[in-house]
Amino acid sequence: MPTSQIQDAAGEIMNEVGQLTGLDPKIAAIAIIVLAGVAIYLFSKPIRFILKLLINTLAGFAVLWVLNEFGPSLGLSLAMTWPNAIVTGIFGLPGVAVLLALRWAGIM
Repeated sequence: MPTSQIQDAAGEIMNEVGQLTGLDPKIAAIAIIVLAGVAIYLFSKPIRFILKLLINTLAGFAVLWVLNEFGPSLGLSLAMTWPNAIVTGIFGLPGVAVLLALRWAGIM
């Protein structure tokens, strides 16, 4: 798309936004950019936390899979469930140890 068509389309959008908000189109565009920046700033940390939790949970599933593949020869096994994977992903090896201890104690 040529640059002139993009500029024309952007100008039309700015005029429509200005008409809808009752503001000067340039001020409306600046307000939208500022609000989008604030929204990105506010939601970036929760999204980053959720992605980190998801990655750690997938790593937890990998650890549980390895434990279930090689653990029976040592008498160790844990079910591959979401709660076990989340605990394993968040707490790592100590989380696996606690889950094994809970299973051994008959609590799980």
